[in-house]
Amino acid sequence: MELKKIMVVGAGQMGSGIAQTAAQAGFEVLLHDLSEELIGRGLGNIGKNLSRLVEKGKLNEQEREEILGRIQPAPLLEEAREADLVIEAVMEKMEVKTDLFRTLDGILGKEGILATNTSSLPITELAAVTDRPERVIGMHFMNPVPVMKLVEIIRGLATSDETYRRIEELARRMGKIPVEVNDFPGFVSNRVLMPMINEAIYAVYEGVATPESVDQVMKLGMNHPMGPLELADFIGLDTCLSIMEILYEGFGDSKYRPCPLLRKYVKAGWLGRKTGRGFYRYEA
Repeated sequence: MELKKIMVVGAGQMGSGIAQTAAQAGFEVLLHDLSEELIGRGLGNIGKNLSRLVEKGKLNEQEREEILGRIQPAPLLEEAREADLVIEAVMEKMEVKTDLFRTLDGILGKEGILATNTSSLPITELAAVTDRPERVIGMHFMNPVPVMKLVEIIRGLATSDETYRRIEELARRMGKIPVEVNDFPGFVSNRVLMPMINEAIYAVYEGVATPESVDQVMKLGMNHPMGPLELADFIGLDTCLSIMEILYEGFGDSKYRPCPLLRKYVKAGWLGRKTGRGFYRYEA
């Protein structure tokens, strides 16, 4: 069965980016969130992103309208029964995702695939709460989704070869480069990235250097396009902490222990760009 209609659950930065990318690739998209207001906000962000592409000459106005026309708001989760694939992009908490997967498992058609955009949680554990573990898979997109080419595709213990093949093909149709990864905490991207960010935070915590200096060293010395602390603010410090905790719990290794300064900032509500303050201050 060809994948034609996709429901994206979660209309935030990641979910709206996935919806936009799928619609640009020609797929019919249903966009769901907890309220019509959140869905509307996500659609508004997609519209702005597409308008910027028109301004840059990468799309014309008609193409913009056609892409937007392929994305329909879906305030009811039950509308997932119309979809061939559901990609969830909700908060990075196992209990939230497992509750969602249990519900979707009872709504989605028998041949439907459940995919998660989790950046670190075990696919096998998510699949185990469903009656279709062979059709559960990880699709970890990078942020911002419309720009970044990589998609980590993660098999759970029971994920079938057919499910993997179809999702790999889907990722290519969306203009992405799929990379197969096994089901370990943090997969590859965050298992490598987050300890680097955490160590950069330790360098500030221990007074080795200021955030500006740490970022300059990594940009000028290692040719990174963005410093690790600037990147942490972009990702969200709460997300960084959550992933570090998953790595620490999953491996039981002290090298994954979250820096106390990271915990302190999160408790203070300094989460980065989305709150206007993290390691740097941002204009509203």
